Amino acid sequence: MHTNRISPARKIILGLALVLSLVLAGCESITLTNLTPASMPENPSQIYTFTMRVTPRTNTILRASITPHMVVDGQHYPMKPSAMGEGLYEFEYQLPAGRDEIAYYYLVNYTIEGNNVQNSQETYTDVARVKIVHRYVLSLEVNRGPVGSRISVLGRGFTRQDTISFDGVPVRTEYESPNALSFFVPPMSPNRNYQVTLTSTAGNSPVGTFRIDPSSVTVFPTMLNLRTGQQQLLSFTLPNAAPPGGTLLDVTTDIPESVIMPEVIVPQGQNQVTVNVEGAKPGTGSLFLKGYGSGEIAIPVTVTAR
Repeated sequence: MHTNRISPARKIILGLALVLSLVLAGCESITLTNLTPASMPENPSQIYTFTMRVTPRTNTILRASITPHMVVDGQHYPMKPSAMGEGLYEFEYQLPAGRDEIAYYYLVNYTIEGNNVQNSQETYTDVARVKIVHRYVLSLEVNRGPVGSRISVLGRGFTRQDTISFDGVPVRTEYESPNALSFFVPPMSPNRNYQVTLTSTAGNSPVGTFRIDPSSVTVFPTMLNLRTGQQQLLSFTLPNAAPPGGTLLDVTTDIPESVIMPEVIVPQGQNQVTVNVEGAKPGTGSLFLKGYGSGEIAIPVTVTAR
């Protein structure tokens, strides 16, 4: 029998090939999933939970060797297994004073084994950022009302850039203070609930649900005939007294250059308001009030030259 011996050079090449195969296997055999949101509401303790899922893709990884870390400012913080489920790891990070953003990444060390050879590996995520949001929503003042009602939202850290939306549609929002906003119930379909959301540069925050109740309004006169520069009184009457903050009647027109009129708000505790409507450039069209009666009230308007 004749036996070929493996040369030392070939042994080195085969060894390097084995190590390289283990390295490549390590790159493909584990997945890191960042479960931490991009923004978190501020809390008094300034401690924030960071969560990651580690998913081994092959059984060549020694599970006992998996050692995850969270890396912030060059510091490595060991993560602990989470009680929320297998493969989940958490770290409670104490935010340093004066900061409202955290840049971090996850690093995992582990060992893979093949052909009785063990090789230490590591993998890591891209750098991610978390923004600490210095506001939170406590509650809606009420959760139902008719179109035009002014509703307060209580919370903390509100800014003038914050807006309220109904099912993703922005509505008229008023900034009152860092602890309060208000919005006017929009002229949308009644007898249903809408998802209310607070939107700002820091992201979206759910506020709750709001139900729009049906309502009606009486308008007198039911049509306007004006000359340029002439004024006429127009009255709006609600079936019930306006709630605190008043009721906004969002009147629009298809002839904006022909009609001059102020904003229409029924004062709280009253059920009627009267405004002056002035004719401007000659034109024919209508005033429109949505969200009342069958859905829209139209008041025909004709403006003629003086």
